[in-house]
Amino acid sequence: MTPPPRLNGLILLQQAQRARDAALTLLAAPGFAEFGRGSRIMFPFRAGNPHMVSVGRDVLIGPSSWFMVPLLDADGPVIHIGDRVRMNQTSISAVEEVRIGRSVGIGRGVYISDHSHGFADPSLPVRDQPLERVAPVRVGDGAWLGHNVVVLPGVTIGEGAVVGANSVVRSDVPARTIAVGSPARIVRRIDE
Repeated sequence: MTPPPRLNGLILLQQAQRARDAALTLLAAPGFAEFGRGSRIMFPFRAGNPHMVSVGRDVLIGPSSWFMVPLLDADGPVIHIGDRVRMNQTSISAVEEVRIGRSVGIGRGVYISDHSHGFADPSLPVRDQPLERVAPVRVGDGAWLGHNVVVLPGVTIGEGAVVGANSVVRSDVPARTIAVGSPARIVRRIDE
């Protein structure tokens, strides 16, 4: 049997980081539309208009994640994070709706957006052009998005689906399937 590790500088640093994140989560939570019990944010973290974001229970928002709601004309939250979601270095941007189901695993560097900029006017920088495509995004319960996945507007990823690392998802991924590539394509069904 291995004895427990002795207290050392690294363990003290980790404990200090956990205490800092717990305190900052308590300060940040009231700024959200909803922030479920047991959820926590690991800092650094950025949010634009967090009052338009609903976070479920027991959610872990890993460091360097970013929630952005650039427009404020919706009646309520436009980003919905279900219970027990885990994410790390995740960026979610929404103007209409991004809905992440329960128990979804989101790998590092994932980007999810329900909108994209137009680029038809060559006299304007892309960032100054109007939004061209706005369509809700949904990720079903228990899905897994691997590292660096990009999910584009209008996509639904079904329950229990797996999207492989570095995939660009521009069309729906059915429940209990595995999708990979750029653009992502279904490579097989997950046996039930």
